Amino acid sequence: MSTSSNITAVDHRVDEDTRQRRFGHAGAVLWLTGLSAAGKSTLAMRLEERLMEEGYACYVLDGDNLRRGLNANLGFSPEDRAENIRRVGEVAALFADAGLICITAFISPYRADREQARRAAQHTGFHEIHLAANLAVCEERDPKGLYRKARAGELSQFTGIDAPYEVPLAPELCLDTGQESVASSLERLLAYVREQCPRRC
Repeated sequence: MSTSSNITAVDHRVDEDTRQRRFGHAGAVLWLTGLSAAGKSTLAMRLEERLMEEGYACYVLDGDNLRRGLNANLGFSPEDRAENIRRVGEVAALFADAGLICITAFISPYRADREQARRAAQHTGFHEIHLAANLAVCEERDPKGLYRKARAGELSQFTGIDAPYEVPLAPELCLDTGQESVASSLERLLAYVREQCPRRC
């Protein structure tokens, strides 16, 4: 992908400190990754709700939602998965740069793609959060019936079945969503956010 030589960056007149005073906290990306049915969307949406109650400015980017719009033209090949995460990483970094807590809920199976998202948010903060429910647990849950379809050969390139999931090597936070309750995971996640992105007022 090439960049035109005719592009000139435009500086904002609002700086980071002004944004932090406005929202009461620093911007950041909370990157929830894990297998399908690990609980990413459930935790992300509940976290957004709780953080808003506590005065945080935040927004969730959810994998299924973005594939209906921004990434509607992408499939599930390794190349399309990489482009899916590249776009999400750039958008999430913009949200964080604007001063919001951006919560993402994406399988994001490849380490290299997650590292690229981390680099995109290097000027704010990037927190990789692994929802570590294992394949057996996720396949037993199977709320959308996707594992069943993948096992039956009706879905190809499905993560955990015939496409890989590369487990994070050093996530900032690991939640065993296969063993602990949603409520317990949520409280641990909230405590992490309060510590890492404390309110200034």
